[in-house]
Amino acid sequence: MTELFKRFEIFLAPHWIAIISIVIFIGLSFLIQFLFDKVLRQFAKRTETKFDDHIIDALHLPVLFTLILAGIIIVLADLHLKNEFFVITNKIIYSVISLIWCFALIRITTIIVKNSISKISSETGLSKDVIPFLSNFLKFAIFVGAVTVIFIIWKVDVTPLIASAGVVSVIIALAAKDTLANFFGGVSVFIDKPYRIGDYIELDQKERGEVVEIGIRSTRIKTRDDILISIPNSIIANSKIINESAPVKHFRVRVPIGVAYGSDIDLVENVLIEIAKNNENIIPDPEPRARFRQFGESSLDFELLCWAKEPALRGLTIHQICKEIYKKFNELGIVIPYPQRDLHIKGNLEQK
Repeated sequence: MTELFKRFEIFLAPHWIAIISIVIFIGLSFLIQFLFDKVLRQFAKRTETKFDDHIIDALHLPVLFTLILAGIIIVLADLHLKNEFFVITNKIIYSVISLIWCFALIRITTIIVKNSISKISSETGLSKDVIPFLSNFLKFAIFVGAVTVIFIIWKVDVTPLIASAGVVSVIIALAAKDTLANFFGGVSVFIDKPYRIGDYIELDQKERGEVVEIGIRSTRIKTRDDILISIPNSIIANSKIINESAPVKHFRVRVPIGVAYGSDIDLVENVLIEIAKNNENIIPDPEPRARFRQFGESSLDFELLCWAKEPALRGLTIHQICKEIYKKFNELGIVIPYPQRDLHIKGNLEQK
């Protein structure tokens, strides 16, 4: 501030410059208060989201306190105090400013993470238990950064600490390699979005069920036997995933059926389509269809193709359709053949 006065050829005693500086910074503090309360908050109220309101709340006090502490530093400089007390006071103030912004950044990142993960969860089904994990990770990183800055302010050599931290990081990475593999597997699941909460998936033609939770470490699916299976994301990331619910929820049901040679194939086709249309689990669009696939060894092979409302209904729908096919075919005299073998014995058996 003294240099500023000298540029305008104003020469005052140091204590007067300090008093003027205090008045200026008090005025600036009122201006900051007005800017946040009357301008930014009013602007934020016009938006639909509360995200900007939370950000303004998180920035208000840190900006105000930083301005006040900066004013104290400038006032002390105007008094031309160059003793040890001045040096220590400056370091304390800079350290306090570092801590203020450390906690402010922690609060801001927490707000951003919660807002972002909430949106991502609604779009991808990613579990919200990622929020505390990611928040804690960012809090730790910001805190470490603030401590490093404070060490630099106090001229503490951080090289040994950084070297030690590097060694510790390598040890932790080796000890937690499976956890890290699951974490990066979760990241790949999040980026690729192969499934969402509520989807029916099948992994390498083994586990099949409904996705009930997507975590940062594992994905949980519930099978049709009401068994909850927790699968590490590292395994899922390297598996072939069949999503029966994508791109639409409808699930195609295939029911193979064979009829005897000599059957009325037009009647068989019409009966199969009618049975599918009358089933409450089958959607009308796309329409059910029956296809004559091949001439089998013992039968004319048909296949009924229809679409169930959702994958969870596959087993029940096939059960109902098969029952109805059997009843209707018996009623109409349509024969469902089965393999038969005729045994012919030539000559007389020799008696021993």
